[in-house]
Amino acid sequence: MSATFQLSPSEGRPLYLAVIAGLACAFVIGKTLPSTMDAVSAIIEPLCANSVTGSQDVVEPISSHALPNVAGKRVTIVRVFYGPGGFTPAHQHAGSVTAYVTKGEIRSQLAGGPVETFGVGQSFFEPPGSTHLVSANASMTEPAELIAVFVADEGAQLTTLVK
Repeated sequence: MSATFQLSPSEGRPLYLAVIAGLACAFVIGKTLPSTMDAVSAIIEPLCANSVTGSQDVVEPISSHALPNVAGKRVTIVRVFYGPGGFTPAHQHAGSVTAYVTKGEIRSQLAGGPVETFGVGQSFFEPPGSTHLVSANASMTEPAELIAVFVADEGAQLTTLVK
């Protein structure tokens, strides 16, 4: 048994127009979304200084916002992916950094402190101006990742290599 539905031309027109409008909106969103994301990345990427990362690393900007209750300060959040054996050379950050490990294990050492290993769910803090001597994936076979939250002056370069 089969049923056939047929709409008269006047009944089908609103549905037809809605479908066409929906497809047009999807097309426009599909065309503008990449350029919008590129614009957001262009604003955040220089703040992350991802060119300072070491072997097999990727720094992915997540968000960056001015702090309305703290004039001249900005909070920036990034995800750092370390490939097996990946590391970041010795560096300093503008402002404070809190890191939260989301995958694997991260080895970390601030100048004057011991080398520590942090696993999933653990976090560590870097005070402003401290030298981060070791920031590395503790594994040579598995990837690791962390989320870093920076609170720094507006316009500051977040990461600077130590020479």
